[in-house]
Amino acid sequence: MINDKLPKLWYGGDYNPEQWDAATMEEDIRMFKLANIDIATVNVFSWAAIQPSEDTYDFSRLDSIIERLTHDNIYICLATSTAHHPAWMAHRYPDVTRVDYEGRKRKFGGRHNSCPNSPTYRKYSVELASRLAERYSSHEGLVVWHISNEYGGYCYCDNCAEAFRGWLKERYQTIEALNKAWYTSFWGHTFYDWAEIVPPNAISEEWAGNRTNFQTISLDYRRFQSDSLLVCFKLEYDAIRQHSKDVQITTNLMGTYPELDYFKWGKAMDVVSWDNYPSLDTPFSFTAMSHALMRGLKGGQPFMLMEQTPSQQNWQPYNSLKRPGVMRLWSYQAVAHGADTVMFFQLRRSIGACEKYHGAVIEHVGHEHTRVFREVTELGNELVKLGDELLDSRHQSKVGIVYDWENRWALDLTSGPTIDLKYVDQVHRYYDAFFKHNIQADMISVEEQFDKYEIVVAPVMYMVKPGFAEKVEAFVAGGGTFITTFFSGIVNENDIVTIGGYPGELRKVLGIWAEEIDALLPSQSNEIVMNEQYGKLNGTYSCNILCDLIHSEGAEVLATYGTDFYKGMPTLTRNAFGKGDAWYVATNGDDAFLSDLVETIIDQRGIKPLVEPVAGVEVTERVKGEHRYLFVLNHNAEEAKVNLGSIAGVDLLTDREVSGEVQVPQKGVMIIKRY
Repeated sequence: MINDKLPKLWYGGDYNPEQWDAATMEEDIRMFKLANIDIATVNVFSWAAIQPSEDTYDFSRLDSIIERLTHDNIYICLATSTAHHPAWMAHRYPDVTRVDYEGRKRKFGGRHNSCPNSPTYRKYSVELASRLAERYSSHEGLVVWHISNEYGGYCYCDNCAEAFRGWLKERYQTIEALNKAWYTSFWGHTFYDWAEIVPPNAISEEWAGNRTNFQTISLDYRRFQSDSLLVCFKLEYDAIRQHSKDVQITTNLMGTYPELDYFKWGKAMDVVSWDNYPSLDTPFSFTAMSHALMRGLKGGQPFMLMEQTPSQQNWQPYNSLKRPGVMRLWSYQAVAHGADTVMFFQLRRSIGACEKYHGAVIEHVGHEHTRVFREVTELGNELVKLGDELLDSRHQSKVGIVYDWENRWALDLTSGPTIDLKYVDQVHRYYDAFFKHNIQADMISVEEQFDKYEIVVAPVMYMVKPGFAEKVEAFVAGGGTFITTFFSGIVNENDIVTIGGYPGELRKVLGIWAEEIDALLPSQSNEIVMNEQYGKLNGTYSCNILCDLIHSEGAEVLATYGTDFYKGMPTLTRNAFGKGDAWYVATNGDDAFLSDLVETIIDQRGIKPLVEPVAGVEVTERVKGEHRYLFVLNHNAEEAKVNLGSIAGVDLLTDREVSGEVQVPQKGVMIIKRY
């Protein structure tokens, strides 16, 4: 568990009593107790209050906040406050603020405006983290450290430019190696001195965000900025560890957020935490995938749900209310996929600035007689009832789906073949196909060991890093099933094309090669025509976006294109390789195709769904020791009937014994401890 001082699923969230008077805080605590809230994240944005000037620190208000909360057994997630520097720092030390993508020097304002390579920012952020750790490390109420907040954003200042050159020297060693990796012979971009290199932004190599003249330069700058922010995290981490030896340290991540390589970040964190803000119309399988991705950052270790809204966001285009029961349902969805906490932003609504209409446990009316508070209280009561039953339980998945931030960056930056190819969407399509068959899947990095899975899927594996192809070959030869898709195996880690025919280093294991790639207009489509029925696959399916024109080099051709000049060329192949097989999907098949493909492969592998699928009902399972906990979540607006088959047990939320066919209410949840 995260901290044995609080041996249950933690319940609480971001709390900012510095915005209120003492009487309001007393009333808040009274209501927190009603709702069984037992943890508060404090000090997230208090740097200016703690350090009003360069040489002055004042912890008196934070002392009183922590003491008052812990007096009523509300534990502390203590943030370091370094997500936004004080105004005096920006005024006195201009190196602190960032230069934006357009090349403009920022003034004080907003948040995430600190340059990660500013010596001033690093000096004072580390000093603050150190002082906080020295002061509060032995406090009885402290259960977890929270560094900064939602790291993100890039800087293009002179300090970053110089640091980028140093990062490049370490990566490439020589300017000749850099020129080769960056392919600078194109357009006469050859560099003869490190000082000639500038950051790629709107005044150098890039335009419109992800459009760039030189993909590898832009790719490396994303790697560098992610690493630079991670250095800031590590510096504060080390400062805390000098005084606080045992309390775990985290920072809140943001799911599929594009700018940081979270698999690198996960290695540096004791426990992963993240902020979950789906829209009303976000597919619930996408939220499940995001939870699984956060779980995957540390090899399946349970994570913290650090933030969600109890009712509505304030920053989306349409900030819909969560309908009755949805907050509870989505909270348990997080737990079902590995969360050991349920936490909100925010516990009391702000009354000013840009988040005053962001939902909260305590609304602007200021009392407990609201729908939101009633639902929060009901969930709080259930979490007390669950106690430590689910803590540190894990998932045992037979399917791993590869996700790679650097591959995503490379795809986003590439000049072609189509603007409609979106990496996250493609990964989600495969996750969703398994999800709808009640086959739980882990989201894994390219570094993860494959041998614990029966099936590994790597959608649009455009970039093949060193050792990846060999790992795939060993996995398949040992009996595994590997699935990849169109536009895979195209480039190496430097975004340089692997010559000799696509899919490059994956060609051997897949038993095919591709000579051309056709990009279809949004109005166009083609067909996947099965040669004959193969498992569940049968007949004709629609396809779009991209069509690889492939040839078999030993792979069995299961389907071909139905139209255009490449009619009759393979669209789906299966290659026997050692004891296993490798599948290649040469185009973007429709949902029916993916469903039938997944069902065919899991049938061949003998992988059974947890229970028979029911539309709109999510099923997953956590395991601890000999105990298995089956989560059944009904996302439908009406009651659902679910056949548990041979599963029997007790529903931990109602204490009822369940077996056979069960009725799950609309937006309802069952957590079945299996016999």
